[in-house]
Amino acid sequence: MSSFWQPFILSLELALLTTICLVILGFVLAFLITNYQFRLKNLLKSLVTLPLVLPPSVLGYYLLISFQRDAFLGSWFSMLFDIQLAFSFEGILLGSIVFSLPFMVNPIVSALESLPSSLKEASYTLGKSGFTTYTKVLLPNIKQAIITAIIMTFAHTIGEFGVILMIGGNIPGETRVASLAIYHELEALNYDVADSYSLILLIFSLSVLLIVYFFQKKFKTDFT
Repeated sequence: MSSFWQPFILSLELALLTTICLVILGFVLAFLITNYQFRLKNLLKSLVTLPLVLPPSVLGYYLLISFQRDAFLGSWFSMLFDIQLAFSFEGILLGSIVFSLPFMVNPIVSALESLPSSLKEASYTLGKSGFTTYTKVLLPNIKQAIITAIIMTFAHTIGEFGVILMIGGNIPGETRVASLAIYHELEALNYDVADSYSLILLIFSLSVLLIVYFFQKKFKTDFT
């Protein structure tokens, strides 16, 4: 029984760490995108959104190449942290951060851009800095978008398959998350186990959507 739940535990650990990292990174990127004008701004926005349109196998392939020990990123992690990125949990964590980035950043950016400019202008008039305005004035006004982004990022990571398979393979207890467990059981013709894994993920995904719609309805009710 413990071996049955191990992929789910690994998936939850991966999703939790990915979401925590992306909350920090997402707020920073959203701050840069919405508060500064620079030449490469459209390029930055395109790179953030790229995982939405790029096939997971392509993204996973390039990440795997960059994670090799003789590549810059792989050698850098190996030298500084003694971590092998390819076919490891650390590797699929980094890959998940890249793959789920738009699910965190885009909703926050869209919500910030939809806020009336008077909020920012009033804060600046009172002598507040850009960072204080961002953290104390703007972010509290987009709680719904932040909560939705966090939930969707977590759920998206739970369901990741292609990128994780390319980067981490299918190593039990190391990189075999729930989505890969379904693939593994199907290959082994263990349809009953695959059915169980699939049903649990289906219930989880449905629950996530219900939670998102609940918060959306709650915030609409609070502001009407």
